[in-house]
Amino acid sequence: MSSRPAPSPTSAPQGALRERKRVRTRRAIRKAAYELFDQYGYEATRVDQIAEVAEVSASTVFRYFPTKEDIVLAGEENPVLEAALRARPEHETPLAALRGALHEAMRTEYATPEARDEVFRRMRLISSVPTLRSRLPETMALTSDYLARALADRTGHPPDGLELRVFVGAVVGGYREAMLYWSDQGMHEDLKDVIDRALDVLENDLAV
Repeated sequence: MSSRPAPSPTSAPQGALRERKRVRTRRAIRKAAYELFDQYGYEATRVDQIAEVAEVSASTVFRYFPTKEDIVLAGEENPVLEAALRARPEHETPLAALRGALHEAMRTEYATPEARDEVFRRMRLISSVPTLRSRLPETMALTSDYLARALADRTGHPPDGLELRVFVGAVVGGYREAMLYWSDQGMHEDLKDVIDRALDVLENDLAV
């Protein structure tokens, strides 16, 4: 009876290697973009300049970010947020589960000084550049899709049903406004506290 040869321990799966390369390239493009935005301003910075500093081609930039706006707006937090929501205890209400998932996603995404600095730079740009601010609702519609999928499995409501769409829309809208408020106020408050205040409004109406 023949046995199958054991895989070489030194050869990493190609999929994992490609994903690490993809993450490195995205980070290099975004880092180059923020450096140029700081130096020349968002509007004056061209994609070919970003590509040159990131040491990639302009076509590579567009492959990862279809528009210049996407370099700022396209975050990595949606899969993290969905996973955190799916991991919440079953007894929690949908709003309590979402609150806990947002806290966990923030701890994961903003765990290092570099990551926190990127959040500050990103929100400063979104707050101050009209084209970015106007596209934020469109970008956060993708967040709604991730949350609706997880909540549909959790609650039994269809992901495209009215009740779930209204609930997710309210939460994501509150989250968006909390981020913009935090940025507009100079980002001095703890972001977690600002998001909690937004969710408290949904939970308690405007009661004081």
